[in-house]
Amino acid sequence: MKTMRIWFGCVAGLAVTLLFGWSYGLFAALLPLFVLTQIDQWNSGILIQLVLGIVWVSIQVTFIVGFFQPYPVLMTLAVGILLMAKCIAMTHKSSYLFGYTGLLIGSILLNFGSFNSFDIEEFVMGLWASALVTAPIVAMALYLFPEKSSSTLVGISPSDSIEKENANTSNKEACTSTASERKIHISNQRKDDIGRVRQAALGWIVAMAAFILFQVADLSDSLSAQASIFIVLTPMTLIGSLGAAKIRIIGTFLGCLAGMMVQLSLYTLSNNGVLFLMAYAIAAGIFCKWLASGTIKASIGFSAMSALTVPLTTSFVPEQQDAFFSICYRFSSIFVAVIGTSLAIWIGHHLLVRLIQFKEPQCN
Repeated sequence: MKTMRIWFGCVAGLAVTLLFGWSYGLFAALLPLFVLTQIDQWNSGILIQLVLGIVWVSIQVTFIVGFFQPYPVLMTLAVGILLMAKCIAMTHKSSYLFGYTGLLIGSILLNFGSFNSFDIEEFVMGLWASALVTAPIVAMALYLFPEKSSSTLVGISPSDSIEKENANTSNKEACTSTASERKIHISNQRKDDIGRVRQAALGWIVAMAAFILFQVADLSDSLSAQASIFIVLTPMTLIGSLGAAKIRIIGTFLGCLAGMMVQLSLYTLSNNGVLFLMAYAIAAGIFCKWLASGTIKASIGFSAMSALTVPLTTSFVPEQQDAFFSICYRFSSIFVAVIGTSLAIWIGHHLLVRLIQFKEPQCN
């Protein structure tokens, strides 16, 4: 039933965007999908964090861009404080979603809001509308396809599952390996205060590097690449991020391939909204099944769904503009962004390990 809930959520979200003609309706399809992969029963906490995180960071970014954009130094300082607060929030489970939402959406808004051709008000209004319709879509999905078993909140995302497995392995080996090997394992996977400081610092370094790069290089048409940077950064550790990077590339390739098949299958009938929605629903079915599995396939499925949804909702205009070039550009830009982010995380991790030292634990 979870597969049906996730499938219903993303298809219903896309239907809402087609009905009201939202310019940035891709969030209406992806936000319910994200929430429904995390829960099996109604949970208001995750929805409140999601909505508040989006609304609050939108207000913050609007204020920063409006007041500090003419002053690059002051704007950089303000952005640094904003991103640091989000990274610190991500190091605590209770506020992780709030921090991650703010980091991802905030970085996108900061980048595109600095360009005069970008209408930040329209983007924010579309984003808020998508966030507000997420709750009723999720509620309807849970009502129509209830969970038969008495399962509870699934509080660990697929990337977190990889991190947890790696951490458990590290803990088992910590007292059986040599001193040098034990120090390397614990250094990579610390979960105490020092580990959280390193995670926050690593996230902040990569986020600030991405902000400066996108400002200096004038990359105004790389939303997918920028989002990929923070998706890879999600685990906030070296091992988890490298795993997320491989998953992101595989999922993006499969999603882009599915998007091309949707466009080719519709061909001259792509202007028919009903057929377009049906083709999207069929393509999304396989990925939604992966999302419900809760394994690495779930992470691949999420990347594939975003790669399928974004070009078809932003670049594909029936009888006017196809999405073929956009899909190819999306994959190539994401591939470059993922490789660059992985390299930056590797460098940042080893730098922080040397700068932030800790005492080696004693094993009996």
